[in-house]
Order: sequence, then C-alpha cells, then structure tokens
Amino acid sequence: MRTKTEPGVVTGMGTTARPPMRAALFDLDGTLINSERRSMAMWSMLLDSHGVVHDEVVLRGFMGRRGRDVLTESAHLFPGKRIDDLIEEVFSFQDHPGLPDIVPVPGAAELVRRVSAHGSPIAVVTSAGRDWAEERLTQVGIRDLLETIVSAHDVAVGKPDPEGFLLAAARLSVDPAHCVAFEDSIAGIAAAKAAGMACVGIATTHPGTELAEADLVVTDLTGVDWPLSSINDLAV
Repeated sequence: MRTKTEPGVVTGMGTTARPPMRAALFDLDGTLINSERRSMAMWSMLLDSHGVVHDEVVLRGFMGRRGRDVLTESAHLFPGKRIDDLIEEVFSFQDHPGLPDIVPVPGAAELVRRVSAHGSPIAVVTSAGRDWAEERLTQVGIRDLLETIVSAHDVAVGKPDPEGFLLAAARLSVDPAHCVAFEDSIAGIAAAKAAGMACVGIATTHPGTELAEADLVVTDLTGVDWPLSSINDLAV
C-alpha cells in the first residue's frame, strides 16, 4: 500500500507491477458522493426505533455493504421482523429533517470525465439500489459517461464478495487484471482485490490506516489522473 497524505505527496510502501489499466470501476457512496454520514444517520434511526443498542462500530458495519446482507446477519436483533419491512422502514427516513447533505467527493466527477474523454470504459459497482444510483449519478452530472451500473439487485452476493466487480468487468469486456477499482470501504476494497483488480482506497469514510489492503490510499480524487500504464501512475 502507498498512502497519499496530502495533494501531490505519496508515502508508504511500493506496489507490485501490474498490467496496464484499461477500465475504471467506481463505487458510489463514499467514493463519488459523500453520502455515508447520511446513510449512517438513517441506520441509526432504524436501530433506535427497535431499541437496538449501537455505537459507531456497529454503524460502520453497514458501510460499503448491501443493507439486506447486514440485516440478515443481524436478524436476531429484530425478532419477528421481516428484512423487507426493515428495509422499507429505513428508506422511510430519507426525507427526515436534519439529515446530512449529499455532496460530491472532491475530484470525483472530474476524474470520471477524464477517463471518459480518454475513451476508457467506466462502470459503477454499488451496494445501493439502481434508482438511488441513477438519481445520484445524474445529479453529479456523470450518468451519461458510464457504460454500466452494477447495483445491489444485480448480484446474488454483495461486497466483500467480488461478484459485482467481476460482473462489471464482464459487461465492459475488460479482463479484471486490467481494471482499477476506486473504493472507500473495507468491504469494497476486499471485493475489488478478490476480483483480481488494482484498487485505490479513498479515505472519506475510514482512516487511511484501515484501508491498507488497497494498492494506493488517497484523501480524495483530486490528485488522481488518467490514462494509466499501471497502478504506479495513479498518484501525481
């Protein structure tokens, strides 16, 4: 892992040589948009409404993963409740007053536009639903630049399983070894690496020290350029 601690500065260990990077695969929440604080507030409301004691560690367990998967694993905390009903309940909090705003991650939209301008294929691989992804990507102004979106409903198993990233690579007709994934979560990085991809960790929702499995860790996407001949070109 290498760590980019401030714009233009890279520190840490070197990386293993990899094939040229031909496609960019982006997570959505926490990677292209800063929405995780909002999501954590909504999950907190759900847990509170059912009297489930929780802290930041519990809430961060939802980051980067499909809510359905986390709730299934935690079903014992909601005796007698259907997972579908719990998901519907958490979505009912979307318009709750006082929720944190959703804003783009610095440099994210600009990077997507540079990748697109170079002619490299782009995918979004998200643990969120398709409607959420379509709306958010349209708001950021990059929806029309994407070749495909792999959402929570497109896979049988969510992150940290690699299924979503492998499906995106197949849709782009690019070998996973020639893909670079951009991820903010531990589960997402694990999924990308299990798919055989290079991975850039974005320290928007986790401290950079927790993203050590990524090939490179950056504070945001302002210092990442394209095209790339290898992961070593990601930091400028």
